[in-house]
Amino acid sequence: MHMIQFESRGAFAAALADLPAANKVALAAAQLRQNALTKPLGSLGRLEDIAIFMASWQDRERPRLDRIRAAIFAGNHGIAARGLSTYPAEVTAQMVANFAAGGAAINAMADACGAELVIVPIELERPTADFVEEPAMSEGDCLAAINAGAGVVEDGLDLLFVGEMGIGNTTPAAALCAQSCKGAVEDWVGAGTGLEMDGVLRKRIVVSLALACHGPACNDAFETLRRLGGREIAAMAGAILAARMKRIPVLLDGYIACASIAPLVADQPQFAAHCLAAHCSAEAGHLRLLDWLGLEPLLRLGMRLGEGTGAAVATQLVRSAIAAHNGMATFAEARVSQAQ
Repeated sequence: MHMIQFESRGAFAAALADLPAANKVALAAAQLRQNALTKPLGSLGRLEDIAIFMASWQDRERPRLDRIRAAIFAGNHGIAARGLSTYPAEVTAQMVANFAAGGAAINAMADACGAELVIVPIELERPTADFVEEPAMSEGDCLAAINAGAGVVEDGLDLLFVGEMGIGNTTPAAALCAQSCKGAVEDWVGAGTGLEMDGVLRKRIVVSLALACHGPACNDAFETLRRLGGREIAAMAGAILAARMKRIPVLLDGYIACASIAPLVADQPQFAAHCLAAHCSAEAGHLRLLDWLGLEPLLRLGMRLGEGTGAAVATQLVRSAIAAHNGMATFAEARVSQAQ
């Protein structure tokens, strides 16, 4: 089994600059199959698009979902000490224990969609630095977090989705979006786990201070993740990049998961081509971020939990799309006349 690891920030940048593309032959074959199935053209709507997308990245006319991996990363943030969440920082470790015990929403939903669940806590005892005052991570810490993410991406996976747990992590997510996607800070800062307006205003100030401190130095994806991100956020970026290198399609979860790749898309606009947006969450800024990424969400359920839960639900749609694509008869097989 070949595990991808990045030896340096240069290796990370080189991988980002040399991304594999979808297989056009498999895409065309899947499209021809869709056109031959016993239904009016386009009558299954986006389910047809999903099946063709999956075929193009899996290099096969008939995609499959034999192995789905859900990787949930956890990290703590120095910025949380500024009171930017309704929950205390110790909840991160407590929720990791809940994941291990099988008691969280993602445990139930991963089981329901048939995903292998992997939980990766990253140095919870050592929060990132307060990025108002200094970079969130050293170069070594950021690279280690990226590699922790890349390490979960095994050969033979048919679909990957990632999730996160980290009290306070909507603040670095907003900072990453404001730096990568531009626009006003208030476009990207929301209520997170349920802050009142005074808390949202504090978050806006913190993000503005962080951008003033680090913005001029954020000259590539790695440096942006290092200065404004977090360990679990960098890990998600590393996992999604490793999946692209192995041509494994990815379902993006909510605002924080999508924010993790914003710096990569800013450097390489085609980076999200192997990704589907699972849902649009209730977090302010997520729809704007999806528009910037060029992705149309599969679901809009008002979810804002994180943990990969939105992607787990959307996996059921991918299953349905592939079941129809592979299981339906063609007009020729069913001896049904096609439209003229």
